[in-house]
Amino acid sequence: MTRTARTPIKFFSVLSFSLVALWLLIAAFPFLWTFWGSFKVQSDFFSKADWMYALWGTNTARETGNAFTGSGYYGAWIIEGFWKNFLNSGIVVFFTVIISLTFGTLGGYALARSGFRYAFWILMAALVFRAMPHITLVSGYLLPFFEWNIWGYLPTTIIVLVAMNQPFTIWMLHSFFLNVPKDMDESAMIDGCTRFEAFRYVIVPVMWPGVITTGLFSFLLAYNDFTVTVMLLSEENETIIPAINSFLGTTQVEGKVMYAVAAVVSVTAPILVLILFFQRQIVSGLTAGAVKG
Repeated sequence: MTRTARTPIKFFSVLSFSLVALWLLIAAFPFLWTFWGSFKVQSDFFSKADWMYALWGTNTARETGNAFTGSGYYGAWIIEGFWKNFLNSGIVVFFTVIISLTFGTLGGYALARSGFRYAFWILMAALVFRAMPHITLVSGYLLPFFEWNIWGYLPTTIIVLVAMNQPFTIWMLHSFFLNVPKDMDESAMIDGCTRFEAFRYVIVPVMWPGVITTGLFSFLLAYNDFTVTVMLLSEENETIIPAINSFLGTTQVEGKVMYAVAAVVSVTAPILVLILFFQRQIVSGLTAGAVKG
């Protein structure tokens, strides 16, 4: 290849790298800025006089004697008891993901292996249910929950989140199971396995990346949910998102904004760690679900 031919290739490589780097910078900037600002006081982070105050911590140094302070984290986690909200979210997320994946894998496998036409209509009904706004679905649960005196508790919220999440998990896992050849089931059953044993010991290990990918999306749905949790949970059982919203206050009640900033950084960090830890399985699962055969 001549020198003149290599020059355009090198130029486009540099251009592509520069665009990707610029996109990463733009995408990561809000979180990085929030992370930096979480160690400042409110008069710095929300300064109207000069945005550089947030960069250098001018008022933070004046008020605390240091350019950085952990008062936002201490106030959120210790004074306001944000750790209780985080624990509540952990309970809700854990059981929502486990129950959703259990029924999703069984239902997705059954529909993928079914030769009957009703499987298609079940998937269509699940898709319609998934497309409905959450506020519409939650309102239907309020009356019986109030009548049975079970409103405000974590188990009832878990039930509703599972009901809303189940159509998505069935659809997604159904597509993964379609990419697993039926010959594997049949070979396992010829060797003496029952249908369930073939599913458990042969099929699930093969499409484990798909389970991880679906589980991550289920995790994000329950972890970031606001509509369901704010309507179905009492104040003492609040999860992280309603709690952060309460830190912001209202037009009538002054909020603790830096508590909210520190809490936002705290709840974002586990998501980043989880994605980094399972990144290979996520990429493999998404690829398996997108390409059939």
